[in-house]
Order: sequence, then C-alpha cells, then structure tokens
Amino acid sequence: MLTLSTGNNAVAAAVRQANPAVVAAYPITPQTEIVEQIANYVTNGSLKSKYIPVESEHSAMAACIGASITGVRTFTATSSHGLLYMHEMVNWAAGARLPIVMANVNRALGPGWNVWAEHTDALQARDTGWLQVYVSTVQEAYDATLMAFRIAEDRRVYLPVMVNLDGFTLSHISQQLDESPVSDFIPPMILDHAISTDAPMGYGCMTSSADYFRIRYDIERSMRDSVQVIRETEDAFASKFGRKYSWTEDYRCDDAQVLILSMGTLGKEAEVAVDILRSEGIKAGSMRVRWIRPFPEPDLRDRELVVIDRNYSFGFGGILASSIRAKTGKECYNVIAGLGGQEVTFNDIAGFVRERRIGEESWFGVDA
Repeated sequence: MLTLSTGNNAVAAAVRQANPAVVAAYPITPQTEIVEQIANYVTNGSLKSKYIPVESEHSAMAACIGASITGVRTFTATSSHGLLYMHEMVNWAAGARLPIVMANVNRALGPGWNVWAEHTDALQARDTGWLQVYVSTVQEAYDATLMAFRIAEDRRVYLPVMVNLDGFTLSHISQQLDESPVSDFIPPMILDHAISTDAPMGYGCMTSSADYFRIRYDIERSMRDSVQVIRETEDAFASKFGRKYSWTEDYRCDDAQVLILSMGTLGKEAEVAVDILRSEGIKAGSMRVRWIRPFPEPDLRDRELVVIDRNYSFGFGGILASSIRAKTGKECYNVIAGLGGQEVTFNDIAGFVRERRIGEESWFGVDA
C-alpha cells in the first residue's frame, strides 16, 4: 500500500506492523510524533500494545528493560538529551542482552539549545553494545525498523538495535512509503534467558572480576555474529519486499577515483554532487555508511576519500573519519559539516571534493 508519510510516521507504522507487547513513551522534539502516532494506533485498536507514558527517558528505557526481560517485544523512541538522560539504562539493556528496538531522531546537543540534525547524540552511545543503523529516506526508516526487530531478537544476537534518522530533514519531511503487510517476516520473539513467575529464582546484580570480562566478551562475540544475521535479514527482506540494503549504499562507486563517505540524509545530497562532478570529468562516487555498529569493512581500494562528519569528538576529530582511519589505515579529507542542522547542499559537497586536501580536517563555514 503506497502512502505519503513522514519519517516519524513511517517508524510508527513499522512498529504497528511489528506489534510489540510494550511501548514506553516520553516526548522530545523532534521525536514526539513517533510516540504520538503509536498512541493513536493503541487508542484506535490497530495496535494491541501496552502503552506506558512514563515520566522521563530514563524511565522509558527502564520500562522496556523490565518488560523485555520477561520475554516480550518492546519499543521506545527518543532524541538528543533524551538519549543522554537514558544513557545508564542504554548500557544496562545491552549488558542484560535484551533485544529492545529504539528509534533515535538525531538532534544536536546543547548548549546552545538546538533541535536540528546532528549525529553526535547517537555516536556518544556507540560503545554501549547497541547495534546502530542510520537511514536516509522515509522508506528506509520503515524498512530498517522492521528489520531491527528481527535482527535484535535473533538468538545469535540478543542485543538492542537503535534506528537513527535525521531530525527534521527526515523525521518531518514527506515521501512516498510502501507499507506492505509484514505477515511472517518477523517471527515470534523467544528470549532464552527470560524470567518467569512459573520458575521463580533469585538474581544477584554483582559480578566478580573472575566473570565480568567474560560477559563483556560475550557482547562482543554477539556483535560479531550480528554481521551474518544482518546480511541474512537484509537478503530475506529483499527477497520478500524487493528492496535491497547493505552495509553501505553505494552510488557510482565501481570506477570512482574519489569517494564521498557520509551518513544519513547527507548521503542523498552526495549522490547529486557525484552527478555534477562526473559532468566535470571527476570520477566521484558516494558511499553512505548505514551501519556504524557493527562497523562495516568498505571496499576503499586505492581511492581518495572525502569523509563528511555530521558529528565531532572534541580533541580527536570527526567520528566517521576517525573510524575509517582506524579500520582501514587510509587517510582522508575530513569535512565537519551539518552540525546543528547547518545547511549543506549538493553544491557544497561537490566543492568539498574539488578542494580536497587528503590528510587534513576542515570545518565547513569556519574561517580557520
């Protein structure tokens, strides 16, 4: 069924299809529409979920943890300072090996206060044990949310998944959405370590130094195993719905001599920039990174790299560029652009490629 939808409403529609038993909700701009729409579904009876309006984002994740550990499907959504407020529970969810799915509408962090797109909020949580995927269209927001439930609940994974979409530039824009029935794409959830009143027992929260590192390694083992699960899930999704996804979305990369690497909606601007550069005789290609955890191993070969970071790690650099350097050993031209919703057009991106200085960092709009 084809409809016109915003990114936020597409996520809510996918959640309705996944039919979680519990949804914990607390509003924050620009995420609020997701939990509002889910509340509408619960009210009109099209979603049979227990909807829990809580007093904070910390409580939202705590409620999901409490429900998930009983073996039921759960969902929540947040943004920016909401994600920071629930950070303690974000770590707990991964450590407890709970397949919670959360949508995070990427928004800048204050001060100064800013409600527009930036990826630093989610990237501050990249080491918590959550899988993270970044989307660029309304359709992808819907599709990635559906796949997130299947990936998280696979017993080879049992880790939470965060679906990230850019605030306003995706959350509030309207695009065409194919809301096809899911039927049996997401199997019933089975949590092997679920607790039950039918088998009561005592649990201790302390872990000794003889065992703690084994628990942490098990998270890493499952993160590595998730690579195969993601591939299988994306292949199954393509077979069922005809839409194919992978670790990166590549555009005219096969013969490219210079690659533009980015995340989120900037990846779509980069595709237009590639066409402009090609018309000028510059063999450019766009590689939009979708999964940041687990991190992909892109085929970069002997090509120049222009990496656009809509984030920053102070005293260190752009997080995507730093990750690519660490993973591949390749240098790049790192452009910090789009922070706090700063407008970055395809013409700007084409300019980044023309002026590239491999091995350097540049802040778009800043005269250094």
